[in-house]
Amino acid sequence: MTFNEYFNDWLYGQNAYYSNYKQIGKDGDFFTSVSTSSFFGGSIAKKIISSIEEGFLPNNTTILEIGAHHGYLLADIIQFIYTLKPELLETLNFAIVERFSNLQEQQKKYLFDSFGDLIKLKHYDDLNEVKLENAYVLANEIFDAFSCDLVYTNKENILQQAFVQNHKIEFVDCIDENIINHCKKYHITKGEVALSYKDFVNTLCQNVRSFEFLTFDYGDKFPRNDFSTRVYKKHSVFPIFEENLPLEKLFKNSDITYDVHFNYLSDCFKENNITQIKFNTQLKSLVEFGILDLLEILKANVDETTYLKQTQKVKVLLEPTGMGDRFKSLNIRK
Repeated sequence: MTFNEYFNDWLYGQNAYYSNYKQIGKDGDFFTSVSTSSFFGGSIAKKIISSIEEGFLPNNTTILEIGAHHGYLLADIIQFIYTLKPELLETLNFAIVERFSNLQEQQKKYLFDSFGDLIKLKHYDDLNEVKLENAYVLANEIFDAFSCDLVYTNKENILQQAFVQNHKIEFVDCIDENIINHCKKYHITKGEVALSYKDFVNTLCQNVRSFEFLTFDYGDKFPRNDFSTRVYKKHSVFPIFEENLPLEKLFKNSDITYDVHFNYLSDCFKENNITQIKFNTQLKSLVEFGILDLLEILKANVDETTYLKQTQKVKVLLEPTGMGDRFKSLNIRK
């Protein structure tokens, strides 16, 4: 099978890694911004409120999260909207796209336990089912979980594609014209190719008439021309081509990911005639959204110990040598 098929089976196949609930944070395989501080969701809530107040989105818009895991991020957003502008909860709608029914049930339970009947929540099994006039669409760290191909240009300057047999990766001459043309366009000689971004973006643009879209992820504008695919297991990181890496043991029992190619993702939106595209670091985005203003509000309402504890967590989100620069954001308006 191609590495693309192997990757997809690893995360989404039968008994795959994402088919069952996984802990995130110190008890899981990896950290995310959501598991680091609730102020990550708080800053997004502040941005949503701003988009509504300036008239880009109506006050009865749908906040749609794609890949909500347990529901923590959406819950943080709802909690901060309740704190900052509670009347919006009377008009806003909330929705989640989640392919696994067992995760849908956990999300429903967590959000009901947190807010009861205060919010209106709907689930979709697939983005194809979504049909909305307007929405604020949130996709936190999902593109690094889209299946990808691995490519490599050999000494004869021939592009090769990765295949997997018995958990062994081998490269053969690439005959897929879509992959070849993509590599030519973006000058990729080595690394990951995730062509499925295009179908996702096309579906989103077709199914939601007007939206603001926000995503955060590892990656950068340009491909590094090196392999970034790696496996996370109990906070240990294993490059995919690490010597003696036991893929057969890690397969479906650990997370697999890679760096997102943001220029390609941006181009997918541009092909849908969208021009309001803003690429940024997580640090700059969260500051622009107002995360520091939220800390000032907190400071005025809690004791110093609580304030300092939350400030330390926010620093992790913003640290230039860590999450602040390593994570990038893409903010789109249609």
